[in-house]
Amino acid sequence: MSISTQPKSDNRPIHPGTRIGHVHLKVADLERAIAFYCDVLGFELVQRMGDQAAFVSAGGYHHHIGLNTWNSKGGTPPAPHHTGLFHLAILYPERAALADALLRLREAGVRLEGASDHAVSEALYLSDPDGNGVELYWDRPEADWPRLPNGDLNMVTLPLDLENLMSSLDSQQASAA
Repeated sequence: MSISTQPKSDNRPIHPGTRIGHVHLKVADLERAIAFYCDVLGFELVQRMGDQAAFVSAGGYHHHIGLNTWNSKGGTPPAPHHTGLFHLAILYPERAALADALLRLREAGVRLEGASDHAVSEALYLSDPDGNGVELYWDRPEADWPRLPNGDLNMVTLPLDLENLMSSLDSQQASAA
C-alpha cells in the first residue's frame, strides 16, 4: 500500500471527539508486565487470557492497555534505531494524580529516564520492563497553554521540578483534611 505524501485540497480533519482508545503491547513476560502496570502504576486487571494476554484499565473501562505474548514471549526489546513505538502516554486528570504516580514509581524503585515541563503539560518518562517507552503526564488547563502571536502553541521542554510536583500531594492531602 502506498500513501501519497502530497496534501490533498479536500482533506477533512478527523472528528474532534476522536480519542485513542487503547494501546496493545507485545511483552516478553506477561506476569512481569501485569506486575508493572497493575502493582506499580495502579491499573486494574480487567481480563486475562491464560498466560498469553491480559487487559488492564483505569476507572472500569474495558481496557486501556492490552498486553500479549503472542509473538514476543521471551523476546528482547527492539534495537535502537529501528521503527516502532516510541512511547505510550498515560494522561492523568490532575497534577496530584501525576505526583501520586511519581510516588508509586519511587516506592517501586523504578528509574525515571526524564522529567519535563512542556508548558502545556508536565511529564515523567520511563520504560516498562520490556523496554517500551512510557510517558506519564497531566495537561495544564488549555486556557493556560502558551501561544505565539499567530495563535500556534508554544510548547517547550524544560526540566520538571519533581519536588514541586510532589508538593501537590501535600496540598491535596491538606485540602482533604
